[in-house]
Amino acid sequence: MQRNNLYPIFLKTAKLHILIVGGGKVAEEKLTFLTKSSPDAKVTMVAPMFRKATKQLALEFDVELITDLYHAKYLMGKHMVIATTDDPVVNIQVYTDCRSFDKLVNVADNPPYCDFYMGGIVTKGNVKVAISTNGKSPTTAKRLRQFFEEVIPEDISKMVQNLNDYRKTIKGDFEQKVDKMNEITQKLVEKV
Repeated sequence: MQRNNLYPIFLKTAKLHILIVGGGKVAEEKLTFLTKSSPDAKVTMVAPMFRKATKQLALEFDVELITDLYHAKYLMGKHMVIATTDDPVVNIQVYTDCRSFDKLVNVADNPPYCDFYMGGIVTKGNVKVAISTNGKSPTTAKRLRQFFEEVIPEDISKMVQNLNDYRKTIKGDFEQKVDKMNEITQKLVEKV
């Protein structure tokens, strides 16, 4: 049986600089996904042209748009890169350049040229659930996202805040605090 060996992390995108190469529909989808999940992300896009909706989104989220062909110079100062052009040669060049400069890269719809995948994300207040299918089925990730959006209550942040407040009152060392929090939260998963 295959196993998903990806390591999930949650990035503080306000502290990172992200480059999207491309200005078409896929670039717009990636920008939409990124700004929905992380509206404070620092994003630059480079492409010879941008869709009208992309320009609107860029204006709304303070995204820098550079109207130009891709060149490796645009990688300078960037932490991660998403290549979305409809030209496989350009996308592979972006990947190769990113490898040379130690940049994390995702070449849209081309798993062998990805250091990371942008999976399905559910956000309810302070709770965020990320879903990955190891790049094999974005549709499955989408359906799981829809399922979790329905089953996770809108007011879950209230529970998170209450548990955080309670955690601050627990006395003892780290291990004792973990045991107490496990005891309290176990009730959340017990079957009635």
